Amino acid sequence: MNDETNNRLRVEEMLSLTGRTAVVTGAAMGIGRSIAHHLAAAGAAVVLADVDGDAVELAAKALGRNDHEVLPVQADVSAEADVDRMLEATLDWRGGIDILVNNAGIFPTVPVLEMTLADFNHVIAVNLNGVFLTCRIFGRQLVAQGRGGRIINVTSIDALHPSSVGLAHYDASKHGVWGFTKNLALELAPHDIWVNAIAPGGVSTPGTSHLQSSAGADTSDLVARFSARIPMRRMADPDEIGSVALFLASDMASYMTGSQVVVDGGVLLT
Repeated sequence: MNDETNNRLRVEEMLSLTGRTAVVTGAAMGIGRSIAHHLAAAGAAVVLADVDGDAVELAAKALGRNDHEVLPVQADVSAEADVDRMLEATLDWRGGIDILVNNAGIFPTVPVLEMTLADFNHVIAVNLNGVFLTCRIFGRQLVAQGRGGRIINVTSIDALHPSSVGLAHYDASKHGVWGFTKNLALELAPHDIWVNAIAPGGVSTPGTSHLQSSAGADTSDLVARFSARIPMRRMADPDEIGSVALFLASDMASYMTGSQVVVDGGVLLT
């Protein structure tokens, strides 16, 4: 066996998640569904969790057709009882947890001067409180197991720089997730649990399409104008975020914790 073959096998081994169990929130569509697909393709058994029970059932069926081990769970990450139930379902199915991906999030658009307290609190409840609840509940399980693990929080380039007016509550939540990620990384490092974040830029997902349509704008025109601001001149495909999640979940990222990987086509450079 030559060196090239040895190196290829070593890379495949480092990317393999065979025997590991992952939980992905917001997994019914878009980025979350792509992350779930990448982790399952690498050999992980994946719990797909989403507030939309019907949609997550369909996503799990689609993944299951490729002989992947998947379990759909309907759960609202902002509800503590739902997160508890998500962990119970995972343990009943697989007996443990190795990888947690916090992807669930919402981004309704409303300027601050028109925003109600209920508007603000709802975004914080899902985007920030949901990350806290899942990290605390699943983090306790990871520590108790004593075999290390990975936590990956999906933030946004808005955790670093605002992208548009109308997302102040979203930006506050994502700045909060980034700060929370760094502090949790400090706390869990002694337990061999690495905590990192992914900060996507513009991604072509059903969620962004719905946002554009609800704004009453021509979707193609909005995408074209936003893409023109991106040095790569295009929006990301969800798979391009999923591949980064796989990297952070794998042994390829064995010396990374408290890091945020920006995946934005270069837009922050502008």
